[in-house]
Amino acid sequence: MAFAAFQTAEVVPQAPRKRSRIALFLLLPGLLYLVLFFLTPLISLLLTSLQAPAEFGDIGQYDYAFNWQNYVTVMSDYWPHIVRSFGYALAATVFALLFSYPLAYFIGVKARRWPMLQGLMLVLVIAPFFISFLLRTLAWKQLLSDESFVITSLKALSLMAPDAHFTGTPFAVIFGLTYNFIPFMTLPLYTTLERLDLRYLEAGSDLYANPFTVFRRVTIPLSMPGIVAGTLLTFIPAAGDYVNASRDFLGGPDTQMMGNVIEANFLVLLNYPAAAALSIILMAAILVLVGVYVKRSGTEDLL
Repeated sequence: MAFAAFQTAEVVPQAPRKRSRIALFLLLPGLLYLVLFFLTPLISLLLTSLQAPAEFGDIGQYDYAFNWQNYVTVMSDYWPHIVRSFGYALAATVFALLFSYPLAYFIGVKARRWPMLQGLMLVLVIAPFFISFLLRTLAWKQLLSDESFVITSLKALSLMAPDAHFTGTPFAVIFGLTYNFIPFMTLPLYTTLERLDLRYLEAGSDLYANPFTVFRRVTIPLSMPGIVAGTLLTFIPAAGDYVNASRDFLGGPDTQMMGNVIEANFLVLLNYPAAAALSIILMAAILVLVGVYVKRSGTEDLL
């Protein structure tokens, strides 16, 4: 009997260790994937941002160094583009939230009694994903060009000045960002509102709260995880977007964002350290802003 107890005492501590090894083995492919396709490119980008021009090299040739001056240079040269990028992204996020919340509320709450209508509206929200991002933006460029029926009609009705333009303006860029990223805002909001317990809303009405108070004190707090997720999914890609602000699409010379500057430095100017430094600055700024936003919104568990 004592021998059996001794055997039991030896076997029990080994079981958790065996399970931990199995869990580590299952995590190994994912860890290798992150190291190869996330950590390695990030380290390479950081090293590139510190490069210095080769002493006797041609344009586009650089040597590895610790040239921190690259960050100072790009900050002084491109600070208007940095401010413009985050300003456009913030405006597009706010507009996307204003448009998406009523839509998600109707689909997730009001349309629960009509499953077919609910499914149809979800398909309509997701449908733009079946078309290329570039093609959708290019289509809007054609619709909003100076020769289009929309702009000529607005000018004929004296709603626009005869020499006014829509494309190439900040409003056109924000419009394009809002349109292209509305599904990223709507779907997280719908996911949260679809699980909303309507008994809480009924309880607020039973306590003599008017509909606006119920919405402000009950619906919005309960849907806050969806709001935070939607704003993050919209703001982060919008801040780094380079399609809508491009002169080939909805933007112009005065609407260039950081994505356009990074693209030009990488592919046209061959200034790889400046492009890499701008990329690092963009990522760092987004991480700081997202951290502060999540902390202030009280949803730290989303990090």
